[in-house]
Amino acid sequence: MRSARSNHFQLQLLLMAWSGVGAILLALAVALGAFGAHALRARLDAYSIGVYERAVFYHFIHALGLLIVPLFLRADVLSESVAALICWLLFGGIVIFCGSLYILAVSGAKALGAITPIGGLLFIVAWFVLGFMLLRRYFILQ
Repeated sequence: MRSARSNHFQLQLLLMAWSGVGAILLALAVALGAFGAHALRARLDAYSIGVYERAVFYHFIHALGLLIVPLFLRADVLSESVAALICWLLFGGIVIFCGSLYILAVSGAKALGAITPIGGLLFIVAWFVLGFMLLRRYFILQ
């Protein structure tokens, strides 16, 4: 059986890990946005630029989510398992949704568009789980 001190330490590691992943993904979103604006603007058509910009936007918003969710865990509003689930869903969504859009924009490989909705679904599920858990917590405390 783990002690309370061990559990607290594990919680702190989880917080730092997801916050660190979120921060790195935010830096990557800024770098990819700058790359798109400066290096790709002249090489891609308007459609591809739009796809690339959409990827950067969703990448940025959902990486912010990875910073926010651990705060709910720290505030004892979410359990470790629920917070981890939400973070994995957001991370998976960034990789699949944004990653497929980045590749589609740069390569023109339209077949990748088939997996993009899977990433979008991961985003939707992550936000629904977070919303449900926060509302559940609110109504339980009323």
